[in-house]
Amino acid sequence: MKPRWLVLLTAAALAVPGAAHAATSPEDVHTLAACGDGSFNAEAVQSGSTWTSRNGSRTVYTGSDLRAAVQAALDSLTAGRTSKQSVVVRGSGTMSAGSRISVPSYTILDVCGAITVNGSGSGDQAPIYSRGTRDIEVRYLQVRGAPLYGIFMRNVNNLVLGQIDMRLSGGLAVRIDNHGGDRAVKVRNIRIDNVYVEGATNQGVETYGVDGLTVGTVTARRVGYSGLLLNDTINATIGTVDAENTATGTGYAAFRMANRNGRIGSSYPTNIRVGNVIARGGGRGIFCVSESGGAVIDRITLSNNGNNSILVENCYNVAVAAQSGTISGGGEVRIAARTEFGPSSNITFQNLTVSNTNIRWSPCTGSNNVVRNVTRNSSNLYWC
Repeated sequence: MKPRWLVLLTAAALAVPGAAHAATSPEDVHTLAACGDGSFNAEAVQSGSTWTSRNGSRTVYTGSDLRAAVQAALDSLTAGRTSKQSVVVRGSGTMSAGSRISVPSYTILDVCGAITVNGSGSGDQAPIYSRGTRDIEVRYLQVRGAPLYGIFMRNVNNLVLGQIDMRLSGGLAVRIDNHGGDRAVKVRNIRIDNVYVEGATNQGVETYGVDGLTVGTVTARRVGYSGLLLNDTINATIGTVDAENTATGTGYAAFRMANRNGRIGSSYPTNIRVGNVIARGGGRGIFCVSESGGAVIDRITLSNNGNNSILVENCYNVAVAAQSGTISGGGEVRIAARTEFGPSSNITFQNLTVSNTNIRWSPCTGSNNVVRNVTRNSSNLYWC
């Protein structure tokens, strides 16, 4: 059966809140089949309280366990394959926070229902997990409850996350890193189309050690730490970060760059490009820290952010509001410095209207930091 291809902003937009923002994706508009449409190699289907997993004419699982049913369908795919095969999950169910569904290389997974995580666990458990693999697509996924991680991908190259919807009561929603071996070797070619995260008590979406990242939209609502956090990630293009009441009372931010994010070799060429950051309430709006940089953020809309609306601390070559932006209320816009790193340099705040909060450079260390084309309303400028 041939897939019925649908543009991302039709059926896909209906599947995940905030998907309409995906039009801001920095790459071409990707197309996806509606969840579960088209041909597939194996499926796990719920009927009442019973799950049945099949691969062609073979039944590979029958029982009441969602996790076991999905894992059996995945494990039934051709061993040692070098092209992608697909699994469709049709139904909703529960699994323990102390367990995982392991996705092998060369796999496409559509979860056409919700996975609710209950209980407790430890370590790197996640409803959707993979490690040391390649060429994986999770095209549709909904997670509920309080997982340790909603998606955990370690040392996975050529990864696509499509329409991801996580309405949680705890945990970290999406973690992608290279911490399974030599951390000098980054994972490569990561694409995230649209993630909606609500209620996570840790990060919304976090990367660590990635080379080549494309993100359409991250929408964060009531997330405990950052909406989107990039660590030691280079060559990234981000469409939109849209956060409300995120990082409240913490040192995190709606959008945060840390741990030498954007550093290539020993320098900071522009390689982190962000289309739009929207942050309302919560903690910081934008935070760059710990020898990060090489970033251009085109547009910002920040309002009533606690702590700092923007904090740039020991960062290099960062341009905020290359096109336009507004900052209203909340904490100061500040360039700061810690003594253990070199002071911030080549930081530009521009094309902004700033109201009811101040702009400050303190302490007076660093060089080539610029404020230009900024309109201030009930706003003071303290500049070195």
